[in-house]
Parts: sequence; structure tokens; C-alpha cells
Amino acid sequence: MERKDYFVHESACIDAGARIGKGTRIWHFSHVMSGAEIGENCTLGQNVFVASNVKIGNNVKIQNNVSVYEGVTLEDDVFLGPSMVFTNIKTPRAAYPRNTSDDYVRTLVKRGASIGANATVICGVTIGEWAFVAAGAVVTRDVPPYTLVAGVPARLCGWACECGRPLRFEGRRAACIECGKRYEKRGKKTIVRIGGVGDGSG
Repeated sequence: MERKDYFVHESACIDAGARIGKGTRIWHFSHVMSGAEIGENCTLGQNVFVASNVKIGNNVKIQNNVSVYEGVTLEDDVFLGPSMVFTNIKTPRAAYPRNTSDDYVRTLVKRGASIGANATVICGVTIGEWAFVAAGAVVTRDVPPYTLVAGVPARLCGWACECGRPLRFEGRRAACIECGKRYEKRGKKTIVRIGGVGDGSG
């Protein structure tokens, strides 16, 4: 008998050919299709769907009722809130099906990004490293790293630390009040991490 080093609830369905990393947990009524790749130490909540050819990195957390459609890539440490929505077709029509891999538009969610509950991500965008999409937002364009976006359509309304706390800039620089990581503005929509307290950088 094959020994699995990941957990799948008895009500979940994992199709043959799906690859699942060590330590990952997949909960009630979830479905992972053939050809999907899920990294190590991920958590898929209840009623999560992962389509064929989707790639999910390590330590990703997907809350209940999320569908990760073909064309979507999630890098390491991504968080998806409950019932957030991805799309993967720009011009869907029931009478003119667009349902092959060539039809799907790519969406990339980069390392550490968080997407809040009930947010919608329109296909074809990149959500930058450690960006933060607020609950209920509708993302229609690329989201730069470390930005906080909210609203319909989503607009830049602030900055977020890697730990998730909002950042307040004084001039070009900011330091997180919780973890001490430091950042510098290098353009209207660009900030970079320049170090943290006690690490000797920046």
C-alpha cells in the first residue's frame, strides 16, 4: 500500500496524475485535477477546486470555496481568502465555448501576496510580491509589490509590510512598527525592502 506524506480528507477527490507535496493538507469536498502541482505544506480548505495544469508553490493557504482555474500560478506563501474568485477567460460565451488550454489567460500571484475574502481577480494580471488585495476588491490590472489595493476597480491605497502590517512612510522611508523591516520608495508605485532591525543592511 502506498504511503502518502500529505493528508487528504476522505470526502476530497484527487485525480490520478496530480502531484501533491509533503505536509500538504486537503480538506472536505475539495477536488484536485490531473496535471495540477501543489507544493509542500499547503492547506486547501473546504470546497477548493484546483484545475489541470495549475501550479501552486510551497506554504500556500487557500481558504474555503476558492476555485483555482487553469492559467493561474500561485508562488510560495500566497494566501487566498474565503470565496475569492479567479477568472481565466476574457470573453466568455456559452454559445462559443472557449475551454482549451490555449484559450486561458495567465494570471500570476507572486510570493507572499494575500487576496482577501470575496475579491475578484480578472485574468491576465500579475499580483506582485507581498501585495495585499483587500476583501471585495476587483483587480483589473497589475498590482505592484508591497502595495495595498482596494475597491472596484482596485486602486492603490497604501503599502504593506511582508508581515502584513500597513506601512507609513516619512519621506522616502518606512519601518514596520511590528517586525522592524525597512523599506524605501523608488518611484510613485515602487518600494523595495532595504533591511530589518538588527540585520546590518540598509
